[in-house]
Amino acid sequence: MELRLLNKDELTALYQNEMTVDFPRAELKPLAAMLRLMDMGCYEPLLVTENGKPVGYAIVWLSEHREGALLEYFGVLRGLRNSGLGTKILALLMERYGQIFGEAEAPGPDASPEENALRRRRIAFYERNGFRVLDYECALFGVQFNCLYQGPETDDRRVEAMHRGVYAGYFSPAHMERYIQLPLRPGEEIHSAPKWMEEFDEEDWT
Repeated sequence: MELRLLNKDELTALYQNEMTVDFPRAELKPLAAMLRLMDMGCYEPLLVTENGKPVGYAIVWLSEHREGALLEYFGVLRGLRNSGLGTKILALLMERYGQIFGEAEAPGPDASPEENALRRRRIAFYERNGFRVLDYECALFGVQFNCLYQGPETDDRRVEAMHRGVYAGYFSPAHMERYIQLPLRPGEEIHSAPKWMEEFDEEDWT
């Protein structure tokens, strides 16, 4: 199994053909923002292949000082799921980056029992593969997440600082204040946020 960096055209095709199906619209940033991050040299869209055939993908956002990597999007291609490929892909990513931050949508009263069960299964999958749930949560553009980590750091405050640094290296202070609640304080109200594709102007991603 191998990881291959995608170019902009390949990322565009992946986004349109796979990611728009695999992820809720509220969790999927505009393609233009991903391409801009690639231009900045801090975004790595990776295709996963096995015996030369695509089996999955991972989109990784790097901090300015390369202190770990945020696994922003991760998926096994449709028709190949529940076959152990996800575990193999995560192991490859750890070999490449050394420490990884993750975000998994948090169970809560906003979701149905079925959706909450799915969210818990996702978190349990990461835990089975060496991630731990951190002692803080975050809310990104109005969506609440549990925060996850795999790597050598044991101090959650240091992990939190590195995690926040990924976003702070890109967003303006005003946008950090409005859209990136990391950490989400106990009892803190989650800021409402516009829908990615309909209301959030691409110029705001600067």
